[in-house]
Amino acid sequence: MKIVVIGGSGLIGKKLVNNLRELGHEVVAASPSLGINSITGEGLAAAISGAQVVVDVTNAPSWEDQAVLDFFKTSTRNLLDAEVAAGVQHHVALSVVGTDGLLESGYFRAKMAQEEMIKDSKVPYTIVRAAQFFEFVESIAQFSTEGETVRMPSAFIQPIVSDDVAAAVADYALASPVNGIVDLAGPERMGLDELVRRFMTARKDTRQVVTDENSRYYGVLLNQHSLVPLGDARIATTRFEDWLKSTSKI
Repeated sequence: MKIVVIGGSGLIGKKLVNNLRELGHEVVAASPSLGINSITGEGLAAAISGAQVVVDVTNAPSWEDQAVLDFFKTSTRNLLDAEVAAGVQHHVALSVVGTDGLLESGYFRAKMAQEEMIKDSKVPYTIVRAAQFFEFVESIAQFSTEGETVRMPSAFIQPIVSDDVAAAVADYALASPVNGIVDLAGPERMGLDELVRRFMTARKDTRQVVTDENSRYYGVLLNQHSLVPLGDARIATTRFEDWLKSTSKI
């Protein structure tokens, strides 16, 4: 099967490309650095020609409200148009758990716009909403740091390692289109404050994590369940503690 991975040089994209190639599929890794650009359209039609599946794991270079909206709308429109022309049978897109409840953020409004365009297209689809990645906990902490204090709410989060995301997305890419949304999360549900505190302790970071329910998550005021699946979800197996140990700095 020919599968095109848009965003094939990113964190998830590289892992996904490797997973699918190991399973014997013809995989095109697509990104601007590889000469295939979903914004300008450069190389897109040639890359998608003959493909049965297109997987979109791109992310916007800027999270400024208008820039991120323009990115996802333009990229998604170009992809879907090229897929219709090429007769692609399955469009798979990586999104974020809880997107429709996080629309205070321009980034999540852009992701919602992307999802709606996919639903309205003629291409059969699967939208995979993943929980936050283990690899991004440090940047979450940095975003909420004031001096030596990290202010985090106790809202639940159910983070997942990128390897498990890539494995799940590969499975969905090879399955029949769901024509809907599937949620994907890690095996442990904990408070966002606890998650960051565990990370800081493991990394011997001396910043103090203070629980503050008014602290915002990338500009969004959370309720207790904003960041976790509310219904059925695929649950991965890698635990946060095991990832911390495997990536600990010596």
